[in-house]
Amino acid sequence: MVRMLRPLTRAVTYTRWLHLLVAIVWPSLWLFIQDVWWTQATAAVLLGLAGLVPATRLVEGFQARLLLTGRRHDSENERAEIVATPSVTWADRGRTVVWLEARLVLGWIVAHLSVQLPLLAVDLLTTGLGQGPAADGYLSVEEHHWWHALLAPLPLLLLPVIVVWSGHLITALAVRLLGPSPAERLAAMEERTEQLLERTRIARELHDSIGHALTVAVVQAGAARAAGDPAFTDRALGAIEETGRAALGDLERVLGVLRESGKPVSSRPTLADADRLLESARASGAKVDAEVTGSVDTVPGPVSREGYRILQEALTNVLRHAGAVPVRVRVHVCDDTLVLAIRNPLTEPIPGPGRGSGLRGIRERAALLGGLARTGPDDGDWQVHVELPLS
Repeated sequence: MVRMLRPLTRAVTYTRWLHLLVAIVWPSLWLFIQDVWWTQATAAVLLGLAGLVPATRLVEGFQARLLLTGRRHDSENERAEIVATPSVTWADRGRTVVWLEARLVLGWIVAHLSVQLPLLAVDLLTTGLGQGPAADGYLSVEEHHWWHALLAPLPLLLLPVIVVWSGHLITALAVRLLGPSPAERLAAMEERTEQLLERTRIARELHDSIGHALTVAVVQAGAARAAGDPAFTDRALGAIEETGRAALGDLERVLGVLRESGKPVSSRPTLADADRLLESARASGAKVDAEVTGSVDTVPGPVSREGYRILQEALTNVLRHAGAVPVRVRVHVCDDTLVLAIRNPLTEPIPGPGRGSGLRGIRERAALLGGLARTGPDDGDWQVHVELPLS
């Protein structure tokens, strides 16, 4: 019983009822002109012509969101159900016309029953008590029928059922007729995909930048404690400070993208800033032998930015797993390919598959750019070899 009465406690039940009553306000004005059938037909025709106006879909969609859904008008699920945008195609206009006519017909029915059912209950009660029915009532009997009084509550019980049912029906029609078209669904899906890709990229940015800074700090702090040399300790603290500042700068850029979705990514580091990574690795004790062939300034922005992150992750893995070992870094830029090769001696057992996300991130970055990445042991060394197309 409580479950059956629950819809009557929800505000959206009554806003849906109001939505249907509002639909007949304008056509009802024609009844003051002349109460004949063709005036109502004219109102229906004019309403259909209004549906061909692109802005009508915007107004109807906003009104349906506000009164029918029972949620915030800017919620994500609501946007997926009912759109509040002008009509673009003739199919959108046609669906808007059907919506207006269906809302008008259902509104007339619900408004009529909302008035007549209480009047019917009054007639049943008065005839049940031995009084005559109203002159314009439903009942025309003159005799006393006591059992009419027992039937009087039925119209009043039927009214909330009609209100709830009609609310569900008009909401389903709104989703069907004011919902997004296939083209709009495709555009929304593409936008959602772009958002997911951007979140994945941001997660990789945070992993690479913060992971690199923490690795350098840990290595430097451990080396300074083991060395017991005040001069070395000062250099280590300086390297930790510099790496921390760089990580904070990267963090601010990444968070800026989260705060401002339209913010350009041109401020992100590129291969032109690779010297900062190499110096950070050298300051951590690694003997870095770097060779750059070609001009990294000619590398397209997206490739250069992802190349920087790949190099950063590779050096982070060296410091984390191998420590202060010789590292050979080769950056080769030719006409149509960027080659990154990082090699270092193996100093510990090869980790099993699936451990960590750094190498997976390198492969994902290369795949997104249409390139190839090879990671693993090679002739006693650990290698990271990445080829990225420049076109």
